Amino acid sequence: MKRSILKITLATLGVLSIVSCTDLELEDTDSVSRESSDGGFDGVSDVESSINNAYNTIQGHLQTQENLYALQEATSDELLIPTRGTDWGDNGVWRTLHQHTWDATHPYLLNTWNNFNSSVFSLTEIIETPEASATQIAEAKVLRAFSMYWIIDLFGQVPFRGVNEGPDVNPMVMSRSEAFDFAMKDLEEALPELPANGPGPESNRASKALANFLLAKMHLNKHIYLGTENASTEDMNEVINHVDAIAEDGFALQSGFFEIFEPTVDISDTEIIFRTNYGADTRMWSTLHYNQGTPGQQGGGWNGFSTLAEFYDLFEGDPELNIPGSGQEERRGFVPTSGSAAEEGDLDENEDGIEDGSYIGYGFLINQQYALDGSELNDRTGNPLIYTKELPGLVGNNERTGIRLLKYHPSDGAYPGNLVVFRYADAHLMKAEAIHRGGTSGESALALVNELRELRQATPLESITDQDLLEERGRELYMEFTRRQDQIRFGTYTDTWEFKDNTEAFRVLFPIPSTALTSNPNLEQNEGY
Repeated sequence: MKRSILKITLATLGVLSIVSCTDLELEDTDSVSRESSDGGFDGVSDVESSINNAYNTIQGHLQTQENLYALQEATSDELLIPTRGTDWGDNGVWRTLHQHTWDATHPYLLNTWNNFNSSVFSLTEIIETPEASATQIAEAKVLRAFSMYWIIDLFGQVPFRGVNEGPDVNPMVMSRSEAFDFAMKDLEEALPELPANGPGPESNRASKALANFLLAKMHLNKHIYLGTENASTEDMNEVINHVDAIAEDGFALQSGFFEIFEPTVDISDTEIIFRTNYGADTRMWSTLHYNQGTPGQQGGGWNGFSTLAEFYDLFEGDPELNIPGSGQEERRGFVPTSGSAAEEGDLDENEDGIEDGSYIGYGFLINQQYALDGSELNDRTGNPLIYTKELPGLVGNNERTGIRLLKYHPSDGAYPGNLVVFRYADAHLMKAEAIHRGGTSGESALALVNELRELRQATPLESITDQDLLEERGRELYMEFTRRQDQIRFGTYTDTWEFKDNTEAFRVLFPIPSTALTSNPNLEQNEGY
């Protein structure tokens, strides 16, 4: 059931909660290999099961608050994870991401590297299986390109092992340009064989829309990946063409911003191009306070993830207030001053007549937080639970410092599904950017941006600049794996921001993990590390 969002909705799905501790016992999967009994590869035993396993594995790569999500978001000007007493210290792994002082031993780098390289190999096995159908091969190629896309984006070089190569063979290594061409070829070859699924429940599987989305992303970032100074008109026209193809499959902008992130998915969800079935809970509980719980999560949140005041100030509305009626645009959300009476279709597990979780806000949570009955919430030591713009630093924080940000909501269950990976608003803004960078279209970049802004209840812009586009992408796509990449493309990733002074240009790429270098001498460490 879809509802308008000053009314908040619910469904429950169980999945493992992920806490802030760090597992340092990581397996090096860069050199993974398998052999059949006669020493050669003769295909996976069950192609369809192997594809399903590939989806489940990729879902695991995406749903955690660490690894890919941390690298793309916590290294940007959008997220920070301050140490609160001893909470979220984690041997400095979060602080070094924010400060751009990571090195080749950072565990989230190794995890991410191993995760996606392992997926590339497993998907190559499916592609090289003689019994695989054309559609199955196309599906595996899109997932392989998806996995390789992140390695290209983060690390700039991709090791590749053939299915018949044993552990005694060091994987060859593709340069960034070679890996880019390889992934593009996968997508172009797969596209004709993929289903033309429109919006709906099948958005958790590969489709023509997913392939077109990845092709648009690759063309948009091509000048970054290949080291050319500017985006070419040809590439920008390709972005426009691929976004138009996505629209032809029925995808479109969707009103009701926070409804996009509800766990129920049907044909009315015209935004969602690709999603996973589980994992949204990590986006909720990682930011909420311990005393902001629901019947399905009595212990509340993990009290970690926050945003910077300057990012919050990008949104239209009173900068010091975010309760309903503060003149804010829809995407900034609101902080309710009490819970809402439960209506038909609402979750009310404890049968108290109040919709579970409805006292918790949407979007950006700032200032006093309230309980179900409208009373002021306190932290664990009895202080008013007031989320502040100001933080003393990356360390020395109490339980209340930092604005919290929330797209997925506890009123949709303690463990909701539907973690959105790619959606149409991103494609829409890619098209606007491509036009702004010289692409040809009958539409203007300004008109496209204003179409989105009006839908999100924000004042239309009178003109459009690079900075406007970067800010609009931040307002629309926060917490969606995009901010680091966007800042790199617009040239702000090596700037300074609060608690981050490092401006080293080489940090637009992460280092190859130390253990990967040890296991494969064909790899070379990226410049600066």
